[in-house]
This record gives sequence, C-alpha cells and structure tokens, in this order.
Amino acid sequence: MAILFQQDEKIFTLQTKQTAYQMKIDDFGYLLHLYYGGKISGSMDYLLTYYDRGFSGNPYDAGSDRTYSMDVLPQEYPTTGTGDYRNSALVIRNHDESECCDLRYAGHEIRTGKYGLPGLPAVHANSREAQTLEILLEDVVNGVRVRLLYGVLEEDDIITRSAQIINQGTGSVVVEKAASVCLDFVTGDYDLVSLYGRHAMERNMQRTPIAHGSQVIGSRRGSSSHQYNPAVIVADGNTTEDSGSCYGMVFVYSGNFLCEAEKDQYNQTRILMGLQSELFHYSLKEGEILTVPETILSYSDRGFGGLSVKYHHCIRDHVCRGVYQNSPRPVLVNSWEAAYFQFNGETICQLAKDAAELGIDMVVMDDGWFGKREDDNSGLGDWQVNETKLGCSLAELIHKVNDAGVKFGIWIEPEMVSEDSDLYRAHPDWAMLNPRRNPVRGRNQLVLDFSRKEVRDYIFEQICCVLDQGNIEYVKWDMNRSLTDVYSTENQQGKVSYDYVLGVYDFLEKLTAKYPHLLIEGCCGGGGRFDAGMLYYTPQIWCSDNTDAVDRLRIHYGTSFFYPMSAIGAHVSAVPNHQTGRNISLHTRGIVAMTGAFGYELSLGRLTKEEKEQVKDQIRQYKTYERLISGGDYYRLSDPFRDSYAAWMFVSEDQRTVLLHVVMLEIHGNMTVSYVKLRGLLPDASYEETESKKCYQGSALMRAGIPLPVEMKEYPAYQFIFQVKG
Repeated sequence: MAILFQQDEKIFTLQTKQTAYQMKIDDFGYLLHLYYGGKISGSMDYLLTYYDRGFSGNPYDAGSDRTYSMDVLPQEYPTTGTGDYRNSALVIRNHDESECCDLRYAGHEIRTGKYGLPGLPAVHANSREAQTLEILLEDVVNGVRVRLLYGVLEEDDIITRSAQIINQGTGSVVVEKAASVCLDFVTGDYDLVSLYGRHAMERNMQRTPIAHGSQVIGSRRGSSSHQYNPAVIVADGNTTEDSGSCYGMVFVYSGNFLCEAEKDQYNQTRILMGLQSELFHYSLKEGEILTVPETILSYSDRGFGGLSVKYHHCIRDHVCRGVYQNSPRPVLVNSWEAAYFQFNGETICQLAKDAAELGIDMVVMDDGWFGKREDDNSGLGDWQVNETKLGCSLAELIHKVNDAGVKFGIWIEPEMVSEDSDLYRAHPDWAMLNPRRNPVRGRNQLVLDFSRKEVRDYIFEQICCVLDQGNIEYVKWDMNRSLTDVYSTENQQGKVSYDYVLGVYDFLEKLTAKYPHLLIEGCCGGGGRFDAGMLYYTPQIWCSDNTDAVDRLRIHYGTSFFYPMSAIGAHVSAVPNHQTGRNISLHTRGIVAMTGAFGYELSLGRLTKEEKEQVKDQIRQYKTYERLISGGDYYRLSDPFRDSYAAWMFVSEDQRTVLLHVVMLEIHGNMTVSYVKLRGLLPDASYEETESKKCYQGSALMRAGIPLPVEMKEYPAYQFIFQVKG
C-alpha cells in the first residue's frame, strides 16, 4: 500500500519507491507536517518540539500551555488567523469582513486511483499506478471546508497535491489567497533554484540561498510567463548535478502563480506554491467550490539530474495525453522565418515541394492566412481564410501540399482580437478591457474574455470551420501578449484571471476531443507559457522565439530541469540568425535542434546543394534516434552559462545505447583539451563509439570522460553514438 494510516497515532504515511511523506493529526485536530524525503520507517513525530516562544500566540484549546503555537509548528495547510505569522497557504475574508480560518481535521478517505480536478489539468494514472488520499479540514465557525488531495504514484516517486475550498457556511466568503501545497522543514539550510528570463531568453537557472524573510517568484501576466517558470527546486547547499538532496515543485497551471520561500525566526523553512494572490479575490457563495491547481512533488538524493529524470518520466507519461504522447512527431518546416507575412498559396506549395525533396514531413502555414492580415496590426479574431491572398481555397491548398507528399499544419491565436477586425467592431464588449479606460495595447491587439462561455463558443466554431476544410494535422496555438486590463463585463472582477485560464483549458479540452489525432503545439510568444498545464493539452511547446543555436543551448538547459525533451519545439533556422545576427554552421544548428521535437524555420529554396544534402542527413539521423531523444533518460553534462562547452546525452532504458551531443562555446589560442564525463551507463559494459569504432569501459566514460577535439573554428559541434558491444 502506498498510503498508510496509523489509527492509534493518527499518522498518515505516503510511500513511493524511494521516498516517504508523513503527517499527523494532533490532539487539537491540526494537521501537522512531519517529514518528506528519502525512505524511512517508523513515526517521525519526535521531530516536533514544544517551547514557550514568547510572543508566538497559543490556540485557545491549549489553555495555559504556552509551549503550543502554530507560529512554530510545521503544518500541511497553514491559514491566516491561527497565530501563525509566516506565509499562509489560505487567506479567507469572511462574511463579516474578518480574515480568519481555523481548519481542523474532519475526516479522510483512501481510495485506489488518482484523483482528477474538474476543469483543470492534472497528473493522470490508472488504478494500478496510483492511490489517492483525501483529507477533509473544517472551520466550524465560518463553515469553510478544505479538501486536501494527495495523489501517490509509487513507482514514479511522485506525490501530487491539490486543495478544494468549499463554502458550507450561510454567507459568502472571499478567497484572497490559495496554495495547493506547503512544505515545512524544521531543519536544514536550503537553496532555491528557480528559472527566470525574458521574451527570447527564457528559463535561465538561478540558485540563491533561502535567507531570513521571503523570496517570491510568480506571474501577474495572465500566463505562467517568460519571466518566471512555475517550477522550483529546494536543494541542500551542497547539492550538485549528480549528488545531494533536492525537492521539486511543479505547478500544473498556465496562469498567474505565486511561489514563496521563507526562513522563519527559528531557522525553519517554508515553501508555498499556488495561485497568485494579486488580481485574485474569489467569491464563494454557499455551496460553491474553488479548486486550486495541483503541484507535482518529487524528491531525489541523487542531485538535480536524478530529480529531472523523475519529472521527465512523470510529465511525458502522466501529464501529456493523446496519440502523440509517446509517438514520433513529424519533422516540420514552419513558414514564419521563411516568409513572415509575405506569402501566398504558391509560396506554401513551393515550400512543400522543397520539404518533400529533403525528407521533411510537414509544412506549417504560420500567421497571415486569415482576414485582412498583412501585418500584426489587424485581423485577429476574423478566422476566415483569405482566399484572395492564397489564390485558392484552403481545401485546395491543403490538397496541393498533400499531393506534394507532405502533411499540412496551420497557426492560430484564438485568445486574441485586433481592434482593426470585424469581430471587434461587432463585439467590442468581448475584449478584456475596462470601458471607462483606454486599453493598454500589446502588439496592437487585445485579449478576448475567455472567462465568458459565449466568447469561447464563437471562436471555437470559427476555428472548427477552418479545421474542417481539409486534412489539417497540426496546429500551432499562439498567445502573443500578456493580460493587463483584467476586467470582464460579465464576470466578477476578482475571478477573471483564474476563470480566463479555465476558459482556455475548456477550449483546448473540446478541441482535443473533437480532433483527437491533431498535434497541437503550444506557444506564447515562444516560451511564455511553457508549463505542465499546457502540456496536458499540447504535448510539445515552442520553446522560444529565439532560434539562435547558442542561445537555445542555454534555454534548453534551464527547460530540461523539469520538462522532457519531447516537449521542446526546436528548429534549425537561417543565418545570420534573425534574433541575434549570429552565424553558426548548419551542422551545429542541427545538433542543437535535435535536443527536442525537430524541425526547420527557414526558406528551404535558399539552401545550397551542399546544405540540402546536410539537411537530408540531419533528418535521417534524427529519425534514427528520435525514440531515444524523446523517450530516453536525459543528462546534463555541463553548465553552458559557465563552461567552455555545452554537453548533454540521452541513454536508452536498457542503458545499451547512448547519444552524446557537444557544442564548443569557446576557442582560445593554444586551446586546452576538455573532457566530458558521461552518466547513466552500465559500469562494467564495453561501449563502442560507432564512427571511430573505439571501445570504452562504461566506468571509464563516467569517471574520466572522453576528450573533445580541438578545432580552430567557432561553435563546432559533435555527435557521438555509443553502443554496448556484444
């Protein structure tokens, strides 16, 4: 059993293959956190200590006992108003305007299978793979109940947490803040590892000590954002890539989020992950429920690399869904950097012919095919095919592309509307803006109020009319601005940001149900919504609008801490690169793009004969090892922000096949030799490098490494393939 309850001691223990999580109902009904980490046996309640803490308040139930205080005790779901002055998981404003919620244990249930969340993405697992623990907490004064949900995937070392806030009282309450998880640590000095960035340079790793006070990351932008990713690691100070203890927290949500890390007055550490409290005041009438998106927890005592492998497996196997969950993705060429808005039907047909000649599987027609859309200032919301521009119907174009021997995909941006559009002129109230104020513009477009069903339904019908015109096998779903005027003419204002994201999920759920064989790639100005919530609907996401190979090395590096390579849209683009102006060889660009779902973002007709042969070789090589790249264990072998080279590798499940990629980032006079140490091999096996035919012992490759060539050129790249001999 993965979930145990000791009735006499009132202790819950959640067990996975290598970890344990423990909590206790104490004598006053509070749910206290005891332990999370490597496998243990026995009760961990001896870790709780009780002293008179001076100005730390004491519950009335404790009587004259000044040693009992919520300001000190580790808790599963701390709330405001109980004498705990640390960051709270839940803040409730009651009908009488007081802010207090005193939650006590009211019951629990253990059941087979993994819980689901209505209207929200969540980890999925069958009845053999998971168990659920549901703990009910209640405030008997205001009638608020909280249903804490724990999912345990024993073999995957995954524990998920979510919370449902239920108003069972007689008056309305307002949820001012809600987290899905709190982790309290009574001992230890920890670092917080987070991923920060900006548009076109997302998910840079940052590691900072958790000091006294609060460290906060999050988003107020309406998406999970380019600036901070909703995933963090809490690590021991000595944790490295392959050793040391670390805890991961991944929020399965695509909107505003909040993560708080706090060291308190007694050197205890608290980590919270949940909904952003700004722009959020969620009113609950009697009987209504607010569901907080879930957080995926995992623990590793084998460093960041060990933690990443667990998350890669979990997201690939238990978050992503559909026919492309574990299936090979088509190698595609996107028209954006090939033609931008300056294309017609003949342009796309020629791109398809060039693609077929090179072995590319699919052509994607990007922005500019609909309405009066000749630039990014007009047309969004008018999802009618511009047949005048294309010179034919969409059905005819798709037929021509398919006749050329390649598949057809298309770009959409359903959440947006241009002021210069027929839709906005007909329904200005459908845009998210305050009618008393001039809107804040982003790319000269506004955001549709997807918290409203009638708005979603209209756009859904328009998109379906497009998709029904022919054999469209891929959609790139984009979102190219943040939310600013968070206002709805039909919805309560404090609910808009949350309900907007649920509206996006509702749309995607219906789209995937109606078109189950459609591959959807998520995009938000590139990587502005690269999160587990979107991966539930779109098994791959355009990693960044920055296609420069050297920058992508660093973007992929940060992304890989949590997200599998199969989720990363990665393309070879033209040089000089359109974002940086950098010139990098086609060979190196190909090696970098083979980190994820492989493709091209350039005009194929401009390639030389020699370059076309290189492209053919790249595609053959990628398809040979696509299964290994998308499903093998991934290891980071260097830090491209600090080291002179970037190196990463893929290892098959049986550890017999290895794909090693290296890009040299620096060259100097009289250059020193770099040695790359591999990971995840069979120590006693003999590995043959397929090109040189040299053999190496697995233990030697891991402990001493392999020397890299020294070449006098910029950014040379190498691909090594090792196979166990015999």
